[in-house]
Amino acid sequence: MKSFPARAAAMLLPLLLVACGSSHDDAPAIRVTDLPAGAYAVGTGDAAAPVAGKYYAAADGSRLLVLDNAAQQATALYRRDGNAPWQRTPAVTGDTALELSSSQAIAAGPLNPTAIAGSFVVRLASGSAAAFSIDTKGAIAAGSTACKLSGTVAVSSLPNVLQLTLATAGCGDLPAQSDGYLVADTDHAPASFRLLTFGASAPFDLWAYPE
Repeated sequence: MKSFPARAAAMLLPLLLVACGSSHDDAPAIRVTDLPAGAYAVGTGDAAAPVAGKYYAAADGSRLLVLDNAAQQATALYRRDGNAPWQRTPAVTGDTALELSSSQAIAAGPLNPTAIAGSFVVRLASGSAAAFSIDTKGAIAAGSTACKLSGTVAVSSLPNVLQLTLATAGCGDLPAQSDGYLVADTDHAPASFRLLTFGASAPFDLWAYPE
């Protein structure tokens, strides 16, 4: 008479484990206005607190939305890889819906490492500079400055964007290893592009100028 409850418990255990596991996998849902493939200058917020940014959309469903403050530094990155769920840096703690109040198409096209190869310098939050170069194959090599930037850039499905893997040494609060994007728009001049990576609680945004 004891064998039946034992068998029933054994059958129920996997179901209980699945049920318990699913609660830990429930991430907050993020919804962002979906725009057709292309690149856009966008706005969100309201008249009292407007927020400007850039939105990059690929035909495969990938998206990148960069929201900036008044100093043109990124305060939030929304991103979607293909048709996967949206993610945000900084992370959200609850379901989030972001509606764009305006969007205007800007020049958009594929970007490759050859197009941005050269020598560059970025200014760090501390005020110091970091020099680096990018070759035609996308390798990032550190220059002679104390802050060393290295890594790679690679082709992305997003317009005006390259995938970025960045390593740093001696660069203050910059993470030692991070992933993100190199973004190059025509209105970035005199900067050549910006490097955007995912920090623990906020994005890192480095504007690169020709050296």
